[in-house]
Parts: sequence; structure tokens; C-alpha cells
Amino acid sequence: MSHTLLFIISIVVVVFILVIAIITILKKKQKRYYQNIYDELEREKNLISSTPVLSELSKLEPIIKNEKMEVKYQKWEERFDKIKNEEVPKIDDMLIELDTLIDKKEYKTAKFRIAKCEMEVYKIREQADDLLDQIKEITLSEEKYRSIITKLKTKYRVLNKDYNDHKDLYEEVSEAIGLQLENIEKRFLEFEKAMDENMYSDVVHIVKALDTMIEHMEIVISEVPDLMLMCKQLIPKRIKEIEDIGKDMIDKGYPIEYLNLDYNLGESRKNVEVILDRIKVLNLEDCMFELKTILDYLDSIFVDFEKERLSRKVYEEGIRDFAKKLKKTDKVVTDIYEQLEDIKNMYDLNEEDVNIIYEVNKDLISIKDEYKNIIDRVKSKATPFSLITKEVDELSLKLKQTESTLDVALKSLGNMYEDEQRAREQLEEIDKLLKECKEKMREFKLPIISDNYFVELNEANEAILEVVKELSRKPIVIKTLNTRVDTARDLVLKLYNTTLNMIKKAKLTELVIVYGNRYRFLHEDVEEGLDRASTLFFKGSYDSALKMCINTLKIVDDNIEGKIKSYESKI
Repeated sequence: MSHTLLFIISIVVVVFILVIAIITILKKKQKRYYQNIYDELEREKNLISSTPVLSELSKLEPIIKNEKMEVKYQKWEERFDKIKNEEVPKIDDMLIELDTLIDKKEYKTAKFRIAKCEMEVYKIREQADDLLDQIKEITLSEEKYRSIITKLKTKYRVLNKDYNDHKDLYEEVSEAIGLQLENIEKRFLEFEKAMDENMYSDVVHIVKALDTMIEHMEIVISEVPDLMLMCKQLIPKRIKEIEDIGKDMIDKGYPIEYLNLDYNLGESRKNVEVILDRIKVLNLEDCMFELKTILDYLDSIFVDFEKERLSRKVYEEGIRDFAKKLKKTDKVVTDIYEQLEDIKNMYDLNEEDVNIIYEVNKDLISIKDEYKNIIDRVKSKATPFSLITKEVDELSLKLKQTESTLDVALKSLGNMYEDEQRAREQLEEIDKLLKECKEKMREFKLPIISDNYFVELNEANEAILEVVKELSRKPIVIKTLNTRVDTARDLVLKLYNTTLNMIKKAKLTELVIVYGNRYRFLHEDVEEGLDRASTLFFKGSYDSALKMCINTLKIVDDNIEGKIKSYESKI
């Protein structure tokens, strides 16, 4: 228990010692902080005291040549005495008080004194610096303003030489420029006089005036020749050229009234005169900009002229092509529209086909009205070609769309007509093919014709009659007609192939029987087979008769099939 108590007491002692040490360190650090502030204020006060005002004032004594300068000198001397003998001692007192507070560790009060002392130091330092700057403005004036004036004189000489070398370019502005150059020279003389009399306050204004005047004259000497050239030659020449071209274009029928040339050119002349009056008094502000704006406007008129010329050429070519297309399309539509009832009677048109024709005719009437309106406006010169050209392009696009719609309608009608003509042509070919079948049957007199053949013949005849009926209908239903034609063609081709095949088999059977007759008396089976083949032949079973012949003759001739193929190729 005693050991534990001793341990706790030891810890308490150690903590107490540490707290005391930390407090001591913090107090020392705090004191050092305030001491540094005090030292900085002391240094600032010493800098104020050491301001080289007296040395600068001593430089003024030799150049005081007038009462005005004498008064300034005395005021500056009084101000510095006040700073040195009144203001600085106040700061000393404040610093002593601050030092005492820091020693006594009265930091709360010290903070307030520091803030007050800093404000006082700042105020006095500003007074001292301002006083020094005012004195230096005079002591350094000689060297400073001499240097500035030397540069200004160099600029002036260059300007004067440039002006005199090209004096003829300035025309009536020369007098004003000459007077201004004389004023500059007078200012230089005033500067010398002010410097001799040490009137430095006047010198500042003279130098500033000279700098402004020379800077202005640099602009004048540089810009006036160009301004005069624009006012006297470029713009008047452009205006005259525009007037001549405008008159010529009006004579040639160009509608350029929208440019309002008389008024705008008149205003341009007035503006140039106003600008010229300002130039004569050397007021060049915005003159260059305004003249360039006028030139840009005049140049834009030339662009408008050229645009109208090109637009007229494009218009004439475009309207000529448009008129041809319109005439062609109008003729087609008129012909179709006039024959529409006949076409409806001739073909079974659906509602959509008829409506397309009506819509095309309606659109074409609208296009013709717009076309007439354009032509009338061109004749009356009411609209410039640059605008009319766009309208022609838009109208051409409308006509193209109408032509596309018309092509759809014509294609539909054309297909119907082509289908009808094709049906008639195919009917002729089918009739011709059927006749050929009959002629072939007459040429080779078959012993008998099968009932199936007559069935096919009747079907073909009926199909042909159906085609004839469809062609004689009014209106013609093209879809039905095409179906009838396809059916008739297929049946007649089937009959034709049946005819050729039957005749071919009959001929071949007949030839084989004749060939086999030479073997009749050599073999009983041959004779019997040929008799049976002949019986089938005369009954009209030509395929069975041929097969019987082949099977029979194989008994006596192994190459009978090859010989039959040879016969077949000759038929």
C-alpha cells in the first residue's frame, strides 16, 4: 500500500514539474513575440528619422529662383521639423510605454498599445515618404524632364521632316497642321522658360501637353494623306463608277431599285463632307473607321451588281429550261386528262390511279400560275433576279416532283397498254401455233387420234376464246387478261408438244414395223410380235406399239435400239 502511494506521489510531482516547465516556456515565447514586435516598431521609427529629407532640401537651395518655390521650400521644411520634433518623439514615448508593459508582462494592455503605435508609425512613415517624393519631384525634375523633352524633340523633328517632305499630300489640311506644329514649338519654348525659372509645377503640365500634342500629330501626319486620298479620290471615284454602272444596268432592264442608290450614294457624299470638315480641324477620331465603312458599303454594291448579272444569266437559262419542261409536261397531262374517260372505259383503273391524274393536273395548274406570276414580275422589274432565281429553283423542284408523280401514273397506264398489246401479240402466236398443230396432223394421216388429244385440243380452243372475250371487254381487266393469256399459252404449248410427240412416235413405229417385216418369216415370235404391234398402232396406242416392236426385234437384232435412235434423229 505504501509503495503504491509513493508511486502516485511521484507521478503527481513529475506532472507538476512538467506543467511548470511548459508554462515557463510559453511565457518566454510570449515575451519574445512581443519583444520582436517592439524591435520592429523601433526599427520603423528609426527609418522615419533617417529619411533623407534634409539632404534633398539642401539640393533645393541653389535652384530657388522664385517666390512660389520659396514658399514650397519653407512648407516642406516646416513639415519635416514637425515630423522630427513632434511626431517621432510621440512614437518614442509610446515605445517606452510599450517596453514597460512587456517587462511587466501586461500583454493584454500591450496588444492595444502595439496596435495604436503601429497606426501612428504607418501614418508618420506615409507623411515622410510623401514629403520626400514631393521634394524629389523637384530635385530630379531637371534631369527627368530634360530626358523626356529630348525624346519628344526627336519625335517632333521626325514628324516635322515627314510632313515637309510630303506636304502636297495634306492639301487644305496643311494650314491646320502648320499651326499645330507652331504650337508645339511654342510649348518647347515655354518648357525652357519654366526650367530656367524653376517653375517645376508648370513644367509637369507643359511636358504632358507636349506629349499629348506630339502623339496626336503622329496620328495626323500618318493618317491624313490616306484620309484625304479616300475623301478626295477613292470614294468619289467609286460613287461615280457605281452611278454609271447602275444607270447602264437600269437601261438593260435590271431591277436594282431595291439598292436605293440615289439616297444611299447621296448620304455617302454627305458623310464624306462631314468627315472632311473634321479632318480639316485635325479631329481624326473614328474618321478612318467611318471612311472604311463607306468604302466597304460601296464595294458591297459592286458585289450586288455582279450578283444581279450572274443571277440574270442563271434565271434566263433556268426559266428557258423550265418553260420547255412545263410545256412538255402540260401537253402530256392535258392529253391524258382529256382522254381520261376513254382510258377509264378501256381499262379497269383503280381509284388511286385516277386520283393521281387529278392531283397532277391540279399541281400543274398551280405551277403554271406561279410561273406566270414570275414572268409578270420580271417584266415589271418588281423583283431582283437574285430573288427570282431562287423562286425559279423552287418552282423547278415542284415541277420535278409533279413529273415524278406523273411518271408513276404513266407507268401504270403504260403497263396496262403494253399488257394489252402483248396479249394481242401472244394471241396471234398462240393461234399460229394451234394452226401449226392442225396442219401437222393433216400432213401425217394418223390411223386414229386418241380421245385425250381431242380433250387437250378443246381446252386450248376454249382458253383462246377466253382471251378473245377478255380483249373484247370494256374496260379490260389487265390482271384477268394476263391470267387468260398465260393459261391459253400453256395449253396450246402442251397440245403442240403432244402433237409432235404423237406424230414422231407414229412415224417411228411405222418405220420399225417396216424394218421388222424382213424378219417375219425367220422367227414365229417376231411375226407374232409385229402383228400385235400393228394392231396397237391402228388403235392409236403408238407408245405401246413402239415398245412391242423394240422388244420383238431384240430377238433377231441386238442393236435394234441403236438403229431406232438413228431413225429418231432423222424424223
